Amino acid sequence: MDRLFYIGVSAALFAAFAFSLNFVVPFIMGDYSTFDFALVRHVVSALVGLYILFSQKGAMRHLTLRNCLQAVWLAFIGYVGYFLTVTGAAVFAGPVIAPAFLGLVPIVLMIIGNQRQESLPWRSLIVPLALVLVGLILVNGTAFTAEGLNSVKSLWVGVPLALAAVGLWVWFALANQAALAARPEMPSGVWSGLILVGGGVLMLAFYPIGAAMDLFQLPALGFGWSAAGSLYVWGGSFALLATVGGVWAWNIASRSLPVALAAQLIVSETAFGVIGGLIVHARWPTPIEVAGVVVLIAGVVLSVRIFYDRQFASGKISLAHE
Repeated sequence: MDRLFYIGVSAALFAAFAFSLNFVVPFIMGDYSTFDFALVRHVVSALVGLYILFSQKGAMRHLTLRNCLQAVWLAFIGYVGYFLTVTGAAVFAGPVIAPAFLGLVPIVLMIIGNQRQESLPWRSLIVPLALVLVGLILVNGTAFTAEGLNSVKSLWVGVPLALAAVGLWVWFALANQAALAARPEMPSGVWSGLILVGGGVLMLAFYPIGAAMDLFQLPALGFGWSAAGSLYVWGGSFALLATVGGVWAWNIASRSLPVALAAQLIVSETAFGVIGGLIVHARWPTPIEVAGVVVLIAGVVLSVRIFYDRQFASGKISLAHE
């Protein structure tokens, strides 16, 4: 039980780091668009997914029509849809404000998850939830100042995109855990491979439509290595780390931890995202931002401790896959 718990916590933290990389995507892709980056990223991820499916023994028996359609739907919600909304939010609202709104994800997930699974009494979650709220306020306190608004193109577009990303991620987290719980015999790697392939199929299917709408710059700038080499390198790197790594890690966490705890751990995505935003802006954090990150970490650590002491250590918890 201890080993499963720590694996779940480590996987959730890695997934949070991997997903936070979405915030810096708009600032590394050069003249290419978000859609170009998404196409390369998800096609590479799909190739990795195909390798996983064909290399794992017994994977073929899980490739039913129902499983494939469910995986494609989850890929649309949690990976293609989430990626496009969160990167769009970063483009229009800036790399600091976008993570600020996505800080709502762990709060919403924790409330819904604990309501569904009744992992802990609500009174046990008051202190860690309060720490997370205070940390989010401190970390994002400068987001709406004049300095924080310097990189903002349009709050009217960026904020709705950020809220849409919140909704998609919460939806995906709950639906994905339910899908995993309904398939206890399916290895996490096989399920991850199905979702990765689903994301690639969706992006390839969208490409003709997006190209007709001039959403892709690849046809104009060129597909050759001399023109698009940096796009392929960055897209492939993010595919392996943020998409493949993030999908696999989150599926492991979803099977190892209750939603309420996984939600508290995913709050670290906000901290990682803000740190990435500071790097993009090439500035040091303010004392308030440092205090906010410290309080966020304190809330996460306290959550882990409470869940472990009250449920895991006593062996009373019902894990997501049970």
